[in-house]
Amino acid sequence: MKAFFTLLILSLSLVLQAQKPEFQAPDYALIKKNVEDKSSEFYYPRILKRLKVNDTLLTNEHYRHLYFGFTFQKNYKPYKVSKKSDELKQFYLGEGITEKDFPRGIKFFTEALEENPVDLRATNYLAYLYHLNKDEATAKKMSKNFHGLLDAILSSGDGLKCETGFHVIAVPDEYVLLNMFQMETKTQSYSGKCDYLEFEKDKYKVPGLYFDVSIFYGRF
Repeated sequence: MKAFFTLLILSLSLVLQAQKPEFQAPDYALIKKNVEDKSSEFYYPRILKRLKVNDTLLTNEHYRHLYFGFTFQKNYKPYKVSKKSDELKQFYLGEGITEKDFPRGIKFFTEALEENPVDLRATNYLAYLYHLNKDEATAKKMSKNFHGLLDAILSSGDGLKCETGFHVIAVPDEYVLLNMFQMETKTQSYSGKCDYLEFEKDKYKVPGLYFDVSIFYGRF
């Protein structure tokens, strides 16, 4: 599974050590304006439709509006648990899952994405299921969506301090990012604006990463 999802993986250490990292914190006010403007190319129903049909022409700016713009949709709840959480958990844990379960899993994860179309973990696993089900074309398109949404987070900061933390719209997304780079956290703390995930001393090139979660509380 890990080998299949290494299409994007630049080394995180290279991202973090870049002399002039290129990132831009989301302008939530502008994003809100764009996703609510029917004449904008970033009008949310329009770009969401493109995401659902796995449009390969979506750009980083489209994915930034999809990811951060979801916070302005009526069904956004940062701590919401999917109605399919029990079914999804079975697949995440791999408990008794066999080839005959793949179509059922695809159905469950597709339904989960109807609730939250930018659920990173569900998007990633759905791509994996399509891969296991030998639908490589759809798997690659879903994987592109996953990496596009993950790139939206990576383009929002460098994670080295709270002021330049990676912006996330749900706590599980913090762990998806760490898992993609095979990094393990030791402790988590909250400062009132940022989550700080600390690593074991000297295990990685950075002591920890900051995630800006201010959007959870409508602070932008």
